[in-house]
Amino acid sequence: GSIYGGSVTAILINTPGTPSSAASCLDGYPMTKNGRAGLALFINAVASFCGSSLAVLLVMGFAPTIADFALGFNSTEYFSVMLLGLIAACTMSNGSTLKALVMVAFGLVLGIVGLDLNSGVPRFTFGFLGLTEGVSLISIAMGLFGIAEIVTKLAEAKNGARAPDPEVRHVSFRDMLPRGNELRRLWGPILRGTGIGSIIGALPGSGPTVAAFMAYAMEKKVSRTPEKFGTGALEGVAAPEAANNASVQAAFIPTLSLGIPGDVVMAILLGAMIMHGIIPGPQFISAQPAMFWGLIVSFWIGNVMLLILNLPLIGLLVKIITVPARILYPVVIFFICIGSYSVANNVLDVFVTLVFGLVGYLLMRLNYNAAPVLLGFILGPMMEENLRRSLVISRGDLTVFLDRPVSVGLLLVCLLLLLMPLRKPLMRYIRMASQR
Repeated sequence: GSIYGGSVTAILINTPGTPSSAASCLDGYPMTKNGRAGLALFINAVASFCGSSLAVLLVMGFAPTIADFALGFNSTEYFSVMLLGLIAACTMSNGSTLKALVMVAFGLVLGIVGLDLNSGVPRFTFGFLGLTEGVSLISIAMGLFGIAEIVTKLAEAKNGARAPDPEVRHVSFRDMLPRGNELRRLWGPILRGTGIGSIIGALPGSGPTVAAFMAYAMEKKVSRTPEKFGTGALEGVAAPEAANNASVQAAFIPTLSLGIPGDVVMAILLGAMIMHGIIPGPQFISAQPAMFWGLIVSFWIGNVMLLILNLPLIGLLVKIITVPARILYPVVIFFICIGSYSVANNVLDVFVTLVFGLVGYLLMRLNYNAAPVLLGFILGPMMEENLRRSLVISRGDLTVFLDRPVSVGLLLVCLLLLLMPLRKPLMRYIRMASQR
C-alpha cells in the first residue's frame, strides 16, 4: 500500500512518496502531462497487484530454494550485481550515455558522505555534524524530483513559456482501461519486472529501489521503441511498479527462511517476531505453519484491498492536478519539508532537500537525467562495502572477481552493456572501410 501511494504522487506531480517510487516519475509523470493520468494510475495499481501476488506465490512455493540461492552469493557477486545495476542505469538516459555516467558518478560521491564504515573517519562532511550519518535518500529524491519540478514550473511561468497544463476531465472506468493492444503490451513488462523484483528482493540489503530502477533499465533495453521511454511509455510504469512491489514481498524469503532481514522494514519485523518468541529460520515453516500461512493470507488480503480501495479512487486522485498552482505548490513544498525533517528530525535535511531542488532544476535545464544519481547514491555504499570485503579476503588480489562463475557472468554483461553504444559507430566504420 505504501509503495502504491508513493507512486501516486510520483505520477501526478513528479514527487515520489518513497525512494522506490522515483522510477515511476520517468514515464508516469509524462503520461499525466499527456492527459493519461487515469491510465497511469490504473497501470500502477494493476502492476502492483500482479507483482505482489506473483511474488507471494514464489514465497509460498520456493522460499527455501530461493533463500539458499541468495545466501550462496558472496561479496564478489554482490559487487558484480551492484556494478551491473549502475551500468544498466546509464542505459535509462534518453540522451548521452556520457551524461548518464556523470550522473552515476555524482550519486557515488554523494553515497560516500558520512563516516567511513571501517575507520570511522568523516568523509565530505565539511564540519557539519548532521552529515556524519550521510545524506538522506528522501531529501535527495524529494529535491531532485519534487522541488525541481516546482522550480521549473515557476521559471516557465515567469518567462511566459509555461507548458500547457495536463488535460484533465472526469475519469470514467473506460478512460482508465488500456486501449487496443496496450493491454497486451503490459504483460511482458509486468512479468519481467516481477522476476527482477523477486530476485533482487531475495538478496539481503538490496531493496525495492534497486529493483525498480533495474526493471526500468531492462525494459528499455529489450523494447523495440526505446526512444519512447521518458515520454510516457506504458512499459516504463508497469515494469518498475511490478518490480518494487515484488521485491517487498520477496524480502520475506530470507527473513522467514533464514532469519536474515531483506531490508530495513524486514529487520524491524524480524525484531518484533523475536520479541514475541517467534524465531524465523530454516525450521520456521514446519515449526510455525499457522504463523507462516497467516502471513501469506495477509499478503493476499492486502493485495486485493489495494485494488478494491484504489481503483475507485483514481478519478478523485486525478483531481489533484486541477488544484491551482498558488495553492498546490506551497502545500507540496510544505509536506516535502515535513517528510524530509521527519526521517531523522534533522533540520539540515530540509536544507539539503532545497539545495537538491536547485540542483535538479539545473540538471533539467542542462538536459541531464537525475534518475541515475539516485541509483548511484543507493548502490555506492553497498558496492564499496563489498569491494573492500572482497579485497580484504583476497589480500588485494583483483582476480578474486574472476573466481566464481556468477561474478564472471555478471561482469561480462556489464562489459557488453558498455560496448553497446559503440556498436553503431563500429558498424559504420566497418562499412566505410569495406567501401574503400
